[in-house]
Amino acid sequence: QVQLVESGGGLVHPGGSLRLSCLGSGFTFSTYVMSWYRQTPGKEREMVAGILPRGSLNYADSVKGRFTISRDNAESTVYLQMNSLKPEDTAVYYCKASSVGVPQNTYWGQGTQVTVSS
Repeated sequence: QVQLVESGGGLVHPGGSLRLSCLGSGFTFSTYVMSWYRQTPGKEREMVAGILPRGSLNYADSVKGRFTISRDNAESTVYLQMNSLKPEDTAVYYCKASSVGVPQNTYWGQGTQVTVSS
């Protein structure tokens, strides 16, 4: 049974930091592309950051220079370090695992709320 469990969300003041974690199980974590997405009410889910199995990184323009994605394959965990948070970063953040190749398997976590407010 595949599971992705996010943690680390919460309420933070503008300019503050949070670190999200996503623990994967039930699949070969090290071979999957791991990504973070976010969604606000009424909007489509958007990609925030992604990391390939060998470590190549990809970021949305809105978070470049502020967010850092990393992975620990030994712990089957992907992280999202979020610094200099802004109110517009407020969203539910989701972890996604995608297999490489065909057919592609895709799994989502349940999401964790991040609220940036003074």
